[in-house]
Amino acid sequence: MQSSQSQFSVAIACGGTGGHLFPGLAVAEELLARRGAVTLLISRKDVDQQAVRAAAGMDVVTLPAVGLDWRQFGNFLSGFVQSYRATKRLFREKPHQAVLGMGGFTAAAPVLAGRRCGAATFLHESNTVPGRANRWVSRFVDQAFVGFPQAASRLRAQSIEITGTPVRPQFQPASAASARMAMGLDPIRPVLLVVGGSQGARAVNEAVTAALPQLKQALPELQYLHLTGPGDFEKVRAAYQSENLRAVVRPFLTEMELAMDAATVAVSRAGGASLAELAAMCLPAILVPYPYAADNHQFHNATAFVQTGAARMLVQDQASPGLLSEMIVDLAGNEPRRASMKQALAEWHKPDVAARIAEAILQRCEAVHGTTGPRDHRTTDHEPQSAIRNLKFEI
Repeated sequence: MQSSQSQFSVAIACGGTGGHLFPGLAVAEELLARRGAVTLLISRKDVDQQAVRAAAGMDVVTLPAVGLDWRQFGNFLSGFVQSYRATKRLFREKPHQAVLGMGGFTAAAPVLAGRRCGAATFLHESNTVPGRANRWVSRFVDQAFVGFPQAASRLRAQSIEITGTPVRPQFQPASAASARMAMGLDPIRPVLLVVGGSQGARAVNEAVTAALPQLKQALPELQYLHLTGPGDFEKVRAAYQSENLRAVVRPFLTEMELAMDAATVAVSRAGGASLAELAAMCLPAILVPYPYAADNHQFHNATAFVQTGAARMLVQDQASPGLLSEMIVDLAGNEPRRASMKQALAEWHKPDVAARIAEAILQRCEAVHGTTGPRDHRTTDHEPQSAIRNLKFEI
């Protein structure tokens, strides 16, 4: 088909958290495989800057966008306007036929700027409850893709497809023993992976370290792979050292597929992208949803998995050392239960999500642009400039 022969330029706005960035990278790799040209639009945050170092064959542009904090709304609005102007200038200097927003504070401005410059516009929502940026910008996109069916009714896009959440192709179970050796662990002994998302989670870190004495007594052979985030690294490492436990403690790890392949069980937050990766790796997990996530979406994500037998859930304010250690021991020491959970996880995994999204984008580019370049949206009913003026009242 023509999409594999003609090069289209696609911008992917995917910065802010790993939950937005890594699914965006998965789509980007599929676009590159189809001879598309890709520009990644990311934030200044360290997680973005570290993750894109391995993004070969793509242009990377850092935007001045910042997250929404009502106490500093002026900073958010200033970053939004600057990001809009920067991406509009980019799209006029180098026309892009499509813009894909992956959600979060870096996504809305590029989608509006792309529409203003005549690009086809798309968004992806990985959670059961769409974020504020995606809810607001959905009216301006040609097509939306969602990870959970529950999200579709909350978006106002012209077309919505339930695809699942993109996962990078390296997320495939391989050899737990090899992965453990690569991480510096014993290849035979079981491993508990602790991860609080791309930026860590203090409450998860504290709950697990408080449970270490009980875990040591109940499962003396257990090893630990703990991704702390930047703030708690020294404190968590010291906790393992004081218990004389075999543990690899890192603030951040780009090779998450290696960590998940090494693990027997995980304790994890419940962001949509994290759940998609757990499903791809068929890794049984105890989910501790972040209670302050917008609209409590992590709780609803976790509930969807729990209801199908694909995970267990522990509410953060109930995560006592005794209960957490009991759940970990029960799962790590029960192979039939883990096997049942793996079967349920496999039902959630959609290995072709990134390819489906990439193909849909390129097909829309062909249908709309052909060889004539971007369409002109300057006289559309939904004027992005007006949307920016009304931003404060819409969010």
